[in-house]
Amino acid sequence: MDINEKDVLCRFETGGSNISETEGGNMDTGKIDRINELYHKSQSVGLSDEEKAEQAALRKDYIETIRRNMRANLNSISIQEKDGTVTDLGKKYGGVQDE
Repeated sequence: MDINEKDVLCRFETGGSNISETEGGNMDTGKIDRINELYHKSQSVGLSDEEKAEQAALRKDYIETIRRNMRANLNSISIQEKDGTVTDLGKKYGGVQDE
C-alpha cells in the first residue's frame, strides 16, 4: 500500500462517549415507541391538540439526543498522522478540555 505525505490513518476511539439517559444522552425505547405511536395515530385518526404538543416535545427531545450523541462521537475521533503523532479532533476543534 502506497501512502503519500497527505495520507493519514484514522483511529476511532469511543473514549466512553456513551452517555446514560440520566445524563441526557440516550433516549429510552418507551419514548421512541410513543413517538411512533403518535405518528401512526396522526396518519389514521388524527391527534388532539395535547397529543400534537406531546409529539412535538418528544420529537424535539429525540433530535437533541441525536445531536448530542453525534457531537460526542465526533469529539472522540483522533487521527494518527504519518509521523506517528496523534491529533485529538475533539480537543482541536470541539472544545473538549483535558480531564
